[in-house]
Amino acid sequence: MSVETVTPTTAPHTGPLTLIHSEDSQPGWWRSAVIYQVYPRSFRDLNGDGVGDIPGITEELPHLAELGVDAVWLSPFYRSPQRDAGYDVSDYCDVDPLFGTLGDFDVMMAESHRLGLRVIVDLVPNHCSDQHVLFQAALAAPAGSPEREMFIFRDGEGPEGHQPPNNWQSHFGGPAWTRVTGPDGQPDQWYLHLFDSSQPDFNWDNPAVHIEFERILRFWLDRGVSGFRVDVAHALVKAPGLPAWGGRADGGSSDGFPGHEAPMFGQPAIHDIYRAWRRILDLYGPDRILCAEASVDLPRLAHWVRSDEMHQAFNFPYLHAGLDVNRLRTVITDSLTVLGAVGAPSTWVLSNHDVVRHATRFGYNGQGPRDGDGIGLADPQPDTALGRHRAAAASLFMLGLPGAAYLYQGEELGLPDGIDIPEHQRQDPTFARTGGQRLGRDGCRVPLPWRADEPHFGFGSGNDPWLPMPSSFAGLARDLQAGLPSSHLSLYRNMLEIRRGLDLGRGSLAWAEDWCTGSSLAYVNGTTLVLMNLNHEPLEMPAGQVLVRSASSGLESSGWDGLLASGETAWIRIGPDTSAN
Repeated sequence: MSVETVTPTTAPHTGPLTLIHSEDSQPGWWRSAVIYQVYPRSFRDLNGDGVGDIPGITEELPHLAELGVDAVWLSPFYRSPQRDAGYDVSDYCDVDPLFGTLGDFDVMMAESHRLGLRVIVDLVPNHCSDQHVLFQAALAAPAGSPEREMFIFRDGEGPEGHQPPNNWQSHFGGPAWTRVTGPDGQPDQWYLHLFDSSQPDFNWDNPAVHIEFERILRFWLDRGVSGFRVDVAHALVKAPGLPAWGGRADGGSSDGFPGHEAPMFGQPAIHDIYRAWRRILDLYGPDRILCAEASVDLPRLAHWVRSDEMHQAFNFPYLHAGLDVNRLRTVITDSLTVLGAVGAPSTWVLSNHDVVRHATRFGYNGQGPRDGDGIGLADPQPDTALGRHRAAAASLFMLGLPGAAYLYQGEELGLPDGIDIPEHQRQDPTFARTGGQRLGRDGCRVPLPWRADEPHFGFGSGNDPWLPMPSSFAGLARDLQAGLPSSHLSLYRNMLEIRRGLDLGRGSLAWAEDWCTGSSLAYVNGTTLVLMNLNHEPLEMPAGQVLVRSASSGLESSGWDGLLASGETAWIRIGPDTSAN
């Protein structure tokens, strides 16, 4: 591992420090883990049908172990009609033939354990597919039957019930209600679906739903998984009476988080569900975890990670903070303070399968895309080189923070979103339900380039991939980057190795006040100073040993003699004379 020592005679002292977070000594691998999200459809296609599969994941697991991550999180691979890329589950206890078999899953688990990688699987408890046997039974049963009570069926409003029961809107566009035809062939009740009409919401007021999902938890725990990422964890319980609510639930506030009073989110009874789940996981030992995808603001996020509930919750406020140094400082301070008060670690994330990749988002100097809406050729285009340069800096800044971090597949390659996707190939239900007004999330789900000189850049050797891959991916393929010390991939390997060696995930955090300006941000974790420069001019670094810097993954630094380039981050080992005030 190469380092650089900065010794300019004019380099200032790091200055006063403001301690925010002390070192974490509590047990639990997950408190400091780096967890890598695998989106199975787009990871690796081993059977040549154009869609990624579980044997493809098994084939490439050694690359993830070499990268230096601690665990893998798999997006849904269950049986599904694939109307919403697997988040419409028709059987929670089987593998969809598109991805392989349960036997393939067991082989993958064995290989992950051999490599020292834990596996977390996605769980989708808010809704299922309309093809699920339970929903099909509900359709065949009359109103008020036990079968219908598994879901949220209601009579309609107005003459002959022709109007939906309330005004709730689907996240994917249009009403959140669909009317069914009864067993007698006549118009019947309406069912609730916060997402696509093919995804009916479960009725979590019904104890039978609790029993069913506790069975599902045990099924996968028995197969050796290390835990569950819980999809839309905040939406299971709805307010009594289903009161009216204007517009989309996820537009309730200016920061994109649901309004505090949204009746479909964050109801108090939801925490009893996760306490019950936690008791089940604890029976399997202390190393099994729950992670909430709970899109709520920080004060409420702490409610999800109390000692008897979830172990982790995604930190969406951090993802939404972008490169605003003032907002970043506030979010980091609040995260460590609020979550630390309940004994929980924070998590950090920059990209996932639902948002435009940060290598693309950061390629805009002005207003970028709204999360989930995607980018097309008709939209303002990002500066690709600038986006990758800033993405490297943001990743290096994030991975120095104490707590756990989630990486999205391909971000270690600096992949941008796929922008040139023909309309007939778009598959996100958002695109269809909004008549193309919102492009959806296909751009961040484009398959990965593994080998530059192979068909489809090594993703698969048979059919065309399920989404088209940009020609630029040839130059970003893993095999090309693996041999370049200055590549994005090499940066990730280097910083993950250093992060582990210094145990930064278990570390402390103090703001280095002299370096926290309107255009730069710096903190000290142990003996490491993490400094990000977002000024238009180079910034002189303090004296110390440069452990890693982000400019090697994109635009070249304008000065390597103690200067930090614009849009660059560095980790600097500082002397023992710095102390918190």
